Amino acid sequence: MFDEISWPHILTTLLERKDLSVWESTWAMREIMQGRASDAQLGGFLVALHAKGETVDEIVGFRDAILESALPLPVPADVLDIVGTGGDRYGTVNVSTMASIVCAASGVPVVKHGNRAATSSSGASDVVSALGVNLNTTPDQVAEVLSRVGLSFVWAAAFHPGFRFAGATRSELGVPTVFNILGPLCNPARAEANAVGVAQLDRVPLITGVFRTRGATALVFRGDDGLDELTITGHSRIWEVSRGDIHEHDLDPRDLGFSYASINDIKGGDPAYNAQVVRDVLSGQEGPVRNIVLLNAAAGIVAYRLSHDASQAQRSMVDRLAEGCDVAAAAIDSGAAAAKLDEWVTVTQSFATAN
Repeated sequence: MFDEISWPHILTTLLERKDLSVWESTWAMREIMQGRASDAQLGGFLVALHAKGETVDEIVGFRDAILESALPLPVPADVLDIVGTGGDRYGTVNVSTMASIVCAASGVPVVKHGNRAATSSSGASDVVSALGVNLNTTPDQVAEVLSRVGLSFVWAAAFHPGFRFAGATRSELGVPTVFNILGPLCNPARAEANAVGVAQLDRVPLITGVFRTRGATALVFRGDDGLDELTITGHSRIWEVSRGDIHEHDLDPRDLGFSYASINDIKGGDPAYNAQVVRDVLSGQEGPVRNIVLLNAAAGIVAYRLSHDASQAQRSMVDRLAEGCDVAAAAIDSGAAAAKLDEWVTVTQSFATAN
């Protein structure tokens, strides 16, 4: 059946504003992941798809093809991933990376999926590298890091070698594409608990739809300011996905004791600058950055607890997030979060020395 499909067929379908089927989508992404799509075909595909608007079936097909070509990762699925789609263009500090470290220091096993920046100055892998974490690890070593530290990083560029075929075109386009949606969905760990920030509101049904299809647990959220985080500048919306059900919540950070701040209070810079922010926050520095990290770490803790106990969905979201914030704050103030980062760096660097 795949032999009947071609790039002219795919592009014509999209230009006619018709949706691709799951198998048409799988064919297209297989071509991209195998490097068989030219730059012109890839660019036309990304732009036409974005102009038409993606569907859940298309995202499912793309995701299946990406995971099919990913390096196998021998880790249990009982882990948490905290990740954002990117594309909000605010250039904030690396909130999800800091939240991941805090969650791990709180006892939640974390396998974070991330890549270098495509539309910002410091992506997750950029700042993690600047902190001293060795990303040149094999799948078995990534699994060993998780076992020893309770925190590991899946560098998308290494585990999804096919992504390199799209990297240059994504950077040259300079606008969010379907890959911003796919990144949070394609962790080869296939995490059962997920905390996912989405910058573009119209992408939320796609993300929640795929998690619902998978039967995974997720908190999907977006700041009303457009951040792909739970924000501290105003309200956020949360979509809670559990056992095929989706419940929507509105969150005012003041309900958790956090004062409003401005976007400028949480803006970042290059990887070296953002890495220093990470160290400052984990050392206990107070302020808006700490607050937004606590808020998003709490979302990760809530998502992980929900994956173990679906009845948590019957409780107040504010109450659950408040509990998560308390746990996250204790992890920082006790020194456990800073120690977790040091341990992570040491263990990953031991592989660099061995190699």
